[in-house]
Amino acid sequence: MDKNTKKGLIFGIIGIVFVGLQPIIANLRPYTVDAYLAAAMTCLVETIIFLPLMLIEWKKIKQNNKEAILNKTSILKGWRNNVWLLLFIGLIFGINQIFFFIGYKMAGAINGSLTQKTTVFFSMFLGYLILKERITKLQIIFSIVLFLGLAIGITQFFSLVEISLTIIIGVGILLTISFLWIVGHTLTKPIFDRKEATPIQMVFIRNFLSGLFLIVTYIIFFPINMGIWIDPSNIIFFIAMGATYGAGLVCWYKTLSYLEVSKATIMFGPTPITSAIFAAIILGENFTIYHLIGTILVLISIVVIVNQKKE
Repeated sequence: MDKNTKKGLIFGIIGIVFVGLQPIIANLRPYTVDAYLAAAMTCLVETIIFLPLMLIEWKKIKQNNKEAILNKTSILKGWRNNVWLLLFIGLIFGINQIFFFIGYKMAGAINGSLTQKTTVFFSMFLGYLILKERITKLQIIFSIVLFLGLAIGITQFFSLVEISLTIIIGVGILLTISFLWIVGHTLTKPIFDRKEATPIQMVFIRNFLSGLFLIVTYIIFFPINMGIWIDPSNIIFFIAMGATYGAGLVCWYKTLSYLEVSKATIMFGPTPITSAIFAAIILGENFTIYHLIGTILVLISIVVIVNQKKE
């Protein structure tokens, strides 16, 4: 195993832990903090985390690129060329962050984490629809298997009598998140192709715009209660949620820098298992045999779909 592969595996394993913790911390949200404020503060904390990372990256780019040294505003050119698209992307991810807290609260950490693995299907579907990428018969078959696994886990092998409407609605919200998340990333791909921004820069600017949009609208539409903002338990939650989300993203991009996209995607596949372990230990959720069967079917589907896309 070469050095880069080892580094990729290390960052991937750490990333699995952080991503697995995200729904757990989300569902530990203090009752005084609504989903809107939680989303706003998560975006702002992520912005703070990615600002120094972006500046470090910018410094490296300037050192390796003479044109960037001569033109100090080069980092802003790509942003200005895509200002309306960036505003739209910031809006999408801001709304998604609100849905994240609502969806996980309703569906539960285990069901929610399993549901969000459908991003691989939406990535394939939108890749075909927008980028004209090919879809194979095997991908179609395992897309059906993926949703079958999801249905088995959520409905406890189709025991619909025992499933609550709240869980169904929560799963629907999280499916919407998965779709909108891939829409946002599909729209940003041409920006990366034109080298008008890097992934680190994009995470910073989208979270800055999302946080700004959410904070401004929150102040306009909700009554101001300073106690919520300065409560120590709320502050700890804001920092923990933003840091966990941000750390997961950092690990994802570091894994991508050492491994191929297909391998990195498969590497992050087992996050429902880590979420299930944390949910059982911390939240007291019940991880059943049907959750396990559903998770295995979803993971097999991800491996097949991603490998087919790579080919």
